Amino acid sequence: MTQFQGPIVLTGRILLALMFIISGFNKINAYAGTQQYMEAFGVPGALLPLVILLELVGGLMIAAGLFTRITALALAGFTLIAAVLFHANFGDQVQTIFFMKNLSIAGGFLMLTAFGPGALSVDARRTGGELSGSGASA
Repeated sequence: MTQFQGPIVLTGRILLALMFIISGFNKINAYAGTQQYMEAFGVPGALLPLVILLELVGGLMIAAGLFTRITALALAGFTLIAAVLFHANFGDQVQTIFFMKNLSIAGGFLMLTAFGPGALSVDARRTGGELSGSGASA
């Protein structure tokens, strides 16, 4: 299984990042509606550019494996905050599923924070070593 570790970790990073990259672009395309949605939940619409930046740039950084640990930690926190702010209506089964989905995604990001981006990453090239995903630092 070791020979597949690099491609598996790369695939996992891309799958985690894809939702954030797409979501960031969608927020740009539906800027006013997204701002109204945020404000309906008591979140200042003025934060939307930061949300878009975090989703787009953070997603691209995770996919590339660049500054993976700190980026993954930031996205884990963001995802947990979004779960609490937007999906904590446990009387609505769909919102409960979204809440749990966010918890799962945050868990994936926390694993990236702990174990690193793997060998097929910019971080591995930057540090000149192989980051196996076994806790090697980056």
